[in-house]
Amino acid sequence: MTVNSSDSVSTPQKSEVTSGTRLRNFLIALVAIALGVALFFGLQTQTGAMSLDTQAEKSTPLEVALTNGKPTLMEFYANWCTSCQAMAKDLGELKEQYGNSVNFVMLNVDNTKWLPEILNYRVDGIPHFVFLGQEGKAVAQAIGEQPHKVMQANLDALVAALPLPYTQASGQVSDFDAPVSVPTSKTSQDDPRSHGAQVK
Repeated sequence: MTVNSSDSVSTPQKSEVTSGTRLRNFLIALVAIALGVALFFGLQTQTGAMSLDTQAEKSTPLEVALTNGKPTLMEFYANWCTSCQAMAKDLGELKEQYGNSVNFVMLNVDNTKWLPEILNYRVDGIPHFVFLGQEGKAVAQAIGEQPHKVMQANLDALVAALPLPYTQASGQVSDFDAPVSVPTSKTSQDDPRSHGAQVK
């Protein structure tokens, strides 16, 4: 008879443990679903309007920027550049704010098409920003991650055709080596095409 009484005592405890376990598992499942949904939408936002590829696709072509009479912010970047990725959101917001008065040009350093520009502006770290006036001439450069307020102050000055306040700005960069080195002015005496070479 004592066996039956212990069975009747343990049965409510088992049902309480079982229902507690079910409730815990249900809550864990709800949290997992909520985190999954948040992660999904977070990735959609990151890979959406603010991604480097999306911004590059929507950027002003360089040929247009050099001839349309508006000042330009030209960015040299790469998809693998963590500093470029870190600035993508801020630059997307700045483009929304200044898009009507400033050209935003993005040149991917991994595309050899931009090698002349890479060499011309001596890009050796990215992001590398070149500010061009209305005539398409460089007025200032900044290298590396830049705070939102610094970029905004420079863009305000660029639009107003005033000297940029942060022209020597330098932040964290991702190193970049151009696929071709800049030729030096020294010529080899052994090169028969050299004007200094004498044929004997």
